[in-house]
Amino acid sequence: MELKEYIRDIPDFPQKGVLFRDLTPLMGNREAFTYAVNAIADHFESMKIDKVAAIEARGLIFGAPIATKIGAGFIPLRKPGKLPFEVVRKEFQLEYGMSILEVHRDAVSKGERVLMIDDLLATGGTALAASELIEFLGGEIVGWGFVVILKDLKGEEKIGKYPVFSLIDFD
Repeated sequence: MELKEYIRDIPDFPQKGVLFRDLTPLMGNREAFTYAVNAIADHFESMKIDKVAAIEARGLIFGAPIATKIGAGFIPLRKPGKLPFEVVRKEFQLEYGMSILEVHRDAVSKGERVLMIDDLLATGGTALAASELIEFLGGEIVGWGFVVILKDLKGEEKIGKYPVFSLIDFD
């Protein structure tokens, strides 16, 4: 399936000079969405994964069904103030400002094998912060799965110590 057909380019969003790759058409198409979830899950299915961790907001949309498909637990990595229990947090630099991710302190047990999921990898700041949170809690990251990687932004270099899989690469 040619998934690029389901990605809409939005120029100058969220700020001038940025070309935003909008995956909502892909998510809105039953066949394309199912294909994307299954393809990522199938790639990692044999790796004995205990949990899938996914990043708010769009990563959660892909992460939960992937966790269900591979028979793993699910960990949401959220923006500040969204989780009701004790959290650990990580502040990090984005392309256009600072951000924070939080995860429940008890989301991962020491030695659990965790697959990391997000919709898109750009510069890698969010992915690196998420990885550091999971490792701080004792999780062992088995890899990263993305629907899209923006290769020219070199995010893979930031998370280079983890195996990375994507369905679509944009140069």
